[in-house]
Amino acid sequence: MSHPHPELKAAPPLPEGGLRVIALGGLGEIGRNMTVFEHAGKLLIVDCGVLFPEETQPGVDVILPDFTSIRDRLDDIVAVVLTHGHEDHIGGVPYLLRERSDIPVVGSKLTLAFLEAKLKEHGIRPRTVRVREGDRRGFGPFDCEFVAVNHSIPDSLAVAIRTRAGMVLHTGDFKMDQFPLDDRITDLRAFARLGEEGVDLFLTDSTNAEVPGFTTSERELNPAIEQVMRTAPRRVIVSSFASHVHRIQQVLDAAHQHGRKVAFVGRSMVRNMGIARDLGYLKVPSGLVVSTKELEKLPDHKITLVCTGSQGEPMAALSRMATRDHLIRIGKGDTVLLASSLIPGNENAIYRVINGLTRWGAHVVHKGNAKVHVSGHASAGELVYCYNIVKPRNVMPVHGEWRHLRANADLAIRTGVDPDRVVMAEDGVVVDLVNGRASITGKVPAGNVYVDGMEVGGATEASLKDRLTLAAEGVVTVVAIVDADTGALAEAPDFLARGFVHDDATFEPVVPVIEKTLATAAEEGVGDARQLEQLLARAVANWAFRTYRRKPLIIPVIIDA
Repeated sequence: MSHPHPELKAAPPLPEGGLRVIALGGLGEIGRNMTVFEHAGKLLIVDCGVLFPEETQPGVDVILPDFTSIRDRLDDIVAVVLTHGHEDHIGGVPYLLRERSDIPVVGSKLTLAFLEAKLKEHGIRPRTVRVREGDRRGFGPFDCEFVAVNHSIPDSLAVAIRTRAGMVLHTGDFKMDQFPLDDRITDLRAFARLGEEGVDLFLTDSTNAEVPGFTTSERELNPAIEQVMRTAPRRVIVSSFASHVHRIQQVLDAAHQHGRKVAFVGRSMVRNMGIARDLGYLKVPSGLVVSTKELEKLPDHKITLVCTGSQGEPMAALSRMATRDHLIRIGKGDTVLLASSLIPGNENAIYRVINGLTRWGAHVVHKGNAKVHVSGHASAGELVYCYNIVKPRNVMPVHGEWRHLRANADLAIRTGVDPDRVVMAEDGVVVDLVNGRASITGKVPAGNVYVDGMEVGGATEASLKDRLTLAAEGVVTVVAIVDADTGALAEAPDFLARGFVHDDATFEPVVPVIEKTLATAAEEGVGDARQLEQLLARAVANWAFRTYRRKPLIIPVIIDA
């Protein structure tokens, strides 16, 4: 198994006839999936998603893949292929198209509809190429064939990329539900046919590689959803991803069966379900969906609300209901159904929302206490099945944190793939397929690019560190008026503190420390204001840590007297 090495250098030029694969996101994390394929001087991009921030990234809206390594080659991009319409696969497209707006964007009907609605908000009209399973299209030196796969959003595709260097099969996000709600199963016959032709590199979804067995069918959730609709004494509030059309279909069907009306709440939910209905992916019985205004006339036991916020996002409808910051007031007898997963890292936020809702008297039904969610990703049993059907020559696990990638690599090896041909890469690692062998040859920059309000890339790791320091330790501004000739204090320094233990007497002991620092600086001939400020900041920081075991952010200001 070839592993990434921290000491990797920039990769050498790609050998003639070789294929280069670089993941700029999605390896070592769940989200911002983006893979760049290079062959014969051209680039093909598969997916361009976003990652949602954690609590350690305050003020950040979303995190993008780092486009640095392709920025001077934007004109070489022949297409961006989107496997499906989830935010972690399409959310970065607007930011890529800002850099070159006419890149052809390839995807299925629903995927492109979700993307176009999103791009409208950014004021971008994309060049789109609509494909469906079974289609084969050429983009420069890449010959792409699209294969139906089943996932938690309709119209998902895997893509087989044929080049002179060999064939790559990229699964996208997928599972193998044998009884999907839309009867569109993962096309294992196509996987087998491609395997017969010879798959040189297999990129497989690792999200559930640690989970033994097979992912449960979506249909098995019907009884639990139906039971909620049947037994809930008052309103039912369902929270789901705004793109999980199948899950929302089940909710609509169960509500209809029990004589309830449904209203969609939240901008993205209203928008996406409108698109899904218009395109025929969401079948809505007539008269079932009403506006939130019309709901006011209905008795509580006839009401179902479908909203966003199943991940505990602070601004989404459900979180705002939990904190009493929403028009919809949760009360005793209401039932809240969380029909989604716990994405790693979001657990605390979700439990906070569950606790908030429970406090107002709601009965909360979630994955932990009822069968109301199944994953959209293949478990170990399904992945092994795929390896045995495809018989790939080289394997590169994608889409997952380290533990998922490692589990997926182990599965490939157990099915007989040569361990030397299983490539464990992470974001930015360069993998070259040359003469039928995949190996790691170098790395490119692939850091986090933070979107902060209107600014892209303005926030850095350092500024986030400052934000965390401000939150946890506070800030102290020291204003010192210094006699330019002697380097001594002209008058007592002023201290402005926020979020740091203090009263007026707190800072008295630090005045002699400051005087000593300035005297030493004067002796050594340090007169530059910036250097003096750094010395002052360090002295005050050391004092604060010694005295209070706190590390506030120190802002020194030196004024010449």
